Amino acid sequence: VPMPAQLVLCTCPDDAVAARIARCLVEERLAACVNRIAGVHSTYAWQGTLHDDAEVLLLIKTERARFDAVRERVLALHPYELPELIAVDVTGGLERYLGWLSAAVALPAD
Repeated sequence: VPMPAQLVLCTCPDDAVAARIARCLVEERLAACVNRIAGVHSTYAWQGTLHDDAEVLLLIKTERARFDAVRERVLALHPYELPELIAVDVTGGLERYLGWLSAAVALPAD
């Protein structure tokens, strides 16, 4: 049985934006935990120009079933025209941690 956990990567222009998105995702139970990693340097081409920018990387811990909601919330909060949003399925991990993750993002029972 595949694990439902997912790690979503998202870069932000600064810590204020990263903190706002992280807090919102956790408060709304779209993510169990979001790590903010400062000091990331991204090199990329955008609209014909080479960029080398300092960014903050978000590591968003969620479940596959919540990805669409995470995507919509990040798109609503993010200042970039095209934010990085990459989801990676989790194939293993500490069972107790993964159980906590699932409980943290579970939708309330009707």
